Formats: sequence, structure tokens, C-alpha cells
Amino acid sequence: MPLKKYMISIIAIFMITACSNEKDKVDMPYTVETLAEGLDVPWEMDIAQDGRIFFTERPGLVRVIDKGELLPDPLIRMEAPFHSGGEGGLLGLVLDPQFENNQYIYVYHTYERNGEIQNRVLRLKENNNQAVVDRVLLDGLAGAQNHNGGRMKIGPDGYLYVTAGDRYQPELAQQEKSLGGKILRIGLDGSIPEDNPISGSPVYSYGHRNPQGLAWHPDTNQLYASEHGQSAHDEINRIEKGANYGWPLIQGDEKMKERPELQNPLIHSGQKTWAPSGMTFVSDGPWKGNLLVANLRGEQVLKLSLQDEGKQVEDIEALFQEWGRIRNIYEGPDGSLYIMTNNKDGRGRLQEGDDKIYRLKPNF
Repeated sequence: MPLKKYMISIIAIFMITACSNEKDKVDMPYTVETLAEGLDVPWEMDIAQDGRIFFTERPGLVRVIDKGELLPDPLIRMEAPFHSGGEGGLLGLVLDPQFENNQYIYVYHTYERNGEIQNRVLRLKENNNQAVVDRVLLDGLAGAQNHNGGRMKIGPDGYLYVTAGDRYQPELAQQEKSLGGKILRIGLDGSIPEDNPISGSPVYSYGHRNPQGLAWHPDTNQLYASEHGQSAHDEINRIEKGANYGWPLIQGDEKMKERPELQNPLIHSGQKTWAPSGMTFVSDGPWKGNLLVANLRGEQVLKLSLQDEGKQVEDIEALFQEWGRIRNIYEGPDGSLYIMTNNKDGRGRLQEGDDKIYRLKPNF
């Protein structure tokens, strides 16, 4: 592997170990406040133009925060064939770009069909803080107790991007006809874009294990994704249309001489475990252009400073190490950052008031 890339990986791991909370406090350009607490494994959120915050709880609720107050009644409670167990349940959520006109919300959830666990994408229709299922956009996605993927974002091109895990069947990630272990791309009506790399297929990239984060650089529109590795080797990847990211043939910096097309990650965790999940780029302020990545097992947010047109990691810091497992980080329209803890997901150490959504208000 190139010496430069090797050194970046080693330096990154050292910096994560050496970083202290005191440094974070000194350099923090945000004021932290608790927006909501007592939540049940919050997973994803989005903010409407009217300021309402919509978010999912993994056991099956879409909740609403309006004018700073958590509404007592859910927007919708998922019903059969909905399934919640292990890492599955109600996961991704994103609002339609024209939400104020059409009230469409897209959600990703686990369900059970004929005794088999699968995942699907639904479009909801919202009205006055209540919602109903409008239509199924994509179903039959690989599902299991774990490795369900579940992140969804609408890209700069207007298409819906969806991460799908390998459900502990690694071979699915390399199978062209399987949707497991892939990043998928569909229209907001469930149609398949004509320029997808495989004609008639929602597959956008493949060779993934359990991708759980998506973010586009605000200046270049380059897509990045986070991915859980096997026994460490968690990855941050630069995603190109039609590219193969190697799982289970390679991981980390491994190469296959006979398969030079397999992509290595931008950076990986080496022998450490991050369990990276949701992520966002910062669009303004002192951290502008930095990529923030929520870590579950790592119990932190990684702040990555990129260089060489986003192809290299120049610096990496570990932030917010006092809150436990962190599922997601989201940048709001006003530049605020929102962080979701997941200490109630069955793998964390409970803290008072868990789970929480923190808001980081800009000081700049």
C-alpha cells in the first residue's frame, strides 16, 4: 500500500487515542443544549422548512419536536409486518425536498415476511402531525437481526440513496443481482434512474458490509459513506458510481493483484473499532468542510479534515466522548448540529436521561 496512506492510518489512530476532552472544550465553536431526552433508540432525523424536527425511534415510532417541545403523540406507529429486534426496526428517515407542498416522508424499516426478516422503504403522507403509509417504494432488501444498513439521504441529484447491509451473508455484497451489501439509488417515486450502473437495478455501488452513513461534500458533491468492518477495520469510503468496495474479498488496506478494481477506503480504524454510523459535512464556521462521523462502539464523534480534493485525511480528532454510544450527527439549516445517543440500544451503558438528542448551537 502507498506509504502516505499507511502513515495517515497510523497517525489517525494515534490522534484518536491522544485527543482529550479538555482540548475539545477549548476549541468548541458551539454551545451544547439538551433538546430531548428519555427517547427510545433514536436513529435518524430531518428538519422541515417550518422548523419541525421529525425523527425515528427504532422500536417503531416517528416522533416530532415542534418549537422545541417533543410532542407526546407519535406521527405514526409502525404496525405489522413491522419487526423490531437486534439492530433492526425503524431506521432511516428523510423529508421530501418539496415536503411543505406534498408532505412526503421516506422511512426505512425492518419487517417479517413468511418467517424471513427483510427491509423496505416506505413513503409516508403527513398531515397535521399525523401520517399514513402512502406507498412501498422498495422492498425485499436483505434483513436479519443485524446488518440491516438503513441510512437514507436525498442526494444533490434529487435521487434517494439507501444503504443496505449484508445480513451476515458476506457473499451477497459481491452478487450483482442481490441488493444486500450495497448502496442503492432510486427515484422519489421508486423508479430506477436510467443512468444507474446496472440497467434496471437500484444498485449504485457494491462490496459493502454494513454501511450506515451517507454525506455529500458541500463544495464538490462527492458522496462519502461510513461502514462497519469485521473485527475493527471500520471504513470511511469515497463512493463512485458502479465501484466495488471489496467486501468480503478485502478489508482495510488489503489488495488483490487479480482484482485491481476493488476500492480501498479513504481511511479505516485499523485494529480499533469505531462502529461508524450517521455522518455530516459542516457547511459553515471554523469546522467548515470537515466531515463529522458518529461512532457507536467508539463512543465519540470523529472530525475529519480532508485535503487533496477530499482524497486524503489531513487530520482527525475525537469529540464528545462523554455521552456514550452516538448513532447520528445531523447539520440543520441554521448550522446547528444535532447528536443522537443510543445507550438504550442493548449495547450501551445507560446514563441519566438516555437516550437524548443534543443540539449544538453555533457561536460564530
